[in-house]
Amino acid sequence: MVHQQKVALAGSARMELVSGVVQLRPEDAMVDAMLRGWRAQQKSRGLKDETIDPRERLIRRFLDFANEYPWQWTPAHMDEWSASLTSEKHLAPSTIRSYQGTVRLFTELLIDARYGWGPACEEAFGAYPVAIAHEWNTLPHLQDYEGDPEARPFTREELQRFLDYADDQVARAVKSKRKGALAAYRDATLFKVIYGWGLRRTETSKLDVVDFGRNPKARQFGRYGTLNVRYGKAKKGQPPRRRNVLSVMDWAVEAVADYVENVRPRFGFPDHPALWITERGGRLQPGSINDRFEAYRDALKLPKDLVPHSIRHSYVTHLTEDGVDRRFIQQQVGHECDSSTAIYTHVSDDFMNTALSKALAPAFAGV
Repeated sequence: MVHQQKVALAGSARMELVSGVVQLRPEDAMVDAMLRGWRAQQKSRGLKDETIDPRERLIRRFLDFANEYPWQWTPAHMDEWSASLTSEKHLAPSTIRSYQGTVRLFTELLIDARYGWGPACEEAFGAYPVAIAHEWNTLPHLQDYEGDPEARPFTREELQRFLDYADDQVARAVKSKRKGALAAYRDATLFKVIYGWGLRRTETSKLDVVDFGRNPKARQFGRYGTLNVRYGKAKKGQPPRRRNVLSVMDWAVEAVADYVENVRPRFGFPDHPALWITERGGRLQPGSINDRFEAYRDALKLPKDLVPHSIRHSYVTHLTEDGVDRRFIQQQVGHECDSSTAIYTHVSDDFMNTALSKALAPAFAGV
């Protein structure tokens, strides 16, 4: 007869609880052990601290809200908390779903028999954890995009005005010989890169100079034929997704080449890897991109519903209007599903009328 040794899983009660030790506050000690166990379980799955830490903070906030210990939580606690997130905090549905998902993950660990937290709680406190997040008290994920419905892409005329204004700020700074000309040039180029390669704001801020490369099928772009986006939007709990974006706009390539070769060196930090550096030698952060964008948008009196992400929307929309293959656009912007690309696409009335005419032409042929 073969006896198999029972191995405790990372995050199990057996691994986290010290037997024979009398705790002054056993309930708090159990909660701390549970959170340590959950961290160990997530670490074993390859998750990083920047993913785990916010999750733990959220569980502690839920603990404070419920004012009960995890083995005393019920679905009613989830109901009340979700209602407060909606009516008091006024959080977006996607944020509420993310919070609910975090609580679900934690409680699923506690009720999983393989980890032993249920028996440990029952032995210590006469109660055990139960599932509190169900389909009837959490938000379902009904669509791929849940952003602000007012968000929209730039029209071509709006985008041209915006980029021209950014260029004008460079010219004004140079003419007046005031500080900030380099930063203005950097930001004018940055907005062109967001549009030219269809990037998100965070993806843009984390670009390095070496992320550009050659495309043997587009030799005219030289060393700027492709862009390796290393910090694409990650799935929950997963590392950032990489993608290679092919250069398609020659004027955007010319703009970034001029910046890298003639302007960026003037910042005086040749060893810094970042494409966008500050005058103090740091990496430009997403918040700074947002601040500059809003300043330009408001100066032009453009609608408030235009946000930095609208430039990325414009990339998808304008390429669609120009007849570029939908599958190619989907790969360029890193969408797994075509439905996401469809939501990003807000083609103009002229484009719709032209497309409709082409679609109806065969039906009316010979009429």
